[in-house]
Formats: sequence, C-alpha cells, structure tokens
Amino acid sequence: MGIVGLDHIQLAIPEGGEDKARAFFSGLMGMVEVPKPSNLSPSGCWFESGDMRLHIGVDPDFKPARKAHPAFLVDDLCHLRAQLEGAGYETSNDKPVEGYNRFFTSDPFGNRIELMQRA
Repeated sequence: MGIVGLDHIQLAIPEGGEDKARAFFSGLMGMVEVPKPSNLSPSGCWFESGDMRLHIGVDPDFKPARKAHPAFLVDDLCHLRAQLEGAGYETSNDKPVEGYNRFFTSDPFGNRIELMQRA
C-alpha cells in the first residue's frame, strides 16, 4: 500500500477571483475549465490539461502561497514565457535543475507557479 499518483493540485484564491483565475489558467496557460460536481461549493473553478487537474478554491482568509507551489510541465516553455510576460506577468529564473529548463511566475493572486520543460 502506498501513494500511486497525484489526483489534483488545489490553489486558493480570494472571494470573487474566479474570472481572473479563468483568464490566467485557461486563457494564458491553455488549460480547459471543467464542471465541478454539483454537490460541492459553487465557488471556485476546476481546470484540466492532459492528466493534470487543478482545483481553484475560494478561501475567505486568503493569503498567497509564496513558497509552496505547483510545478507544471509544459511543451513550449519559451512561448509560454513570452505569452505571460506579454500579458504583464513577471517571470524569474532560479537555480538550474538538471534535465529541465524552468522559470517561476505568479498567478493573478500572488500564488507562486513553476513552469518546467524537460531539456
């Protein structure tokens, strides 16, 4: 018995931030919004890309995650970086990690996001 995979990542946002989350994760990052089960809170939104699932939940006491973060694998890191910077998002490099090209950005709420491409 043990962990066999990752089902989803959840990020918190402030109340009323769903449209900004949609613009970022669907509009810029290319994820597809999927319906949430009707028995769950109507706030927040869910996204998918391939086997990766992201749940966005509203936290009334929201504070951005500045250290803990998801690391998304992407297939065109340079294009995504240019797209994010063109939309006004700051990006930054960090120490190299063998086998990957990568950078960091933040979502519209200040949550840290790592974007990686296998080298």
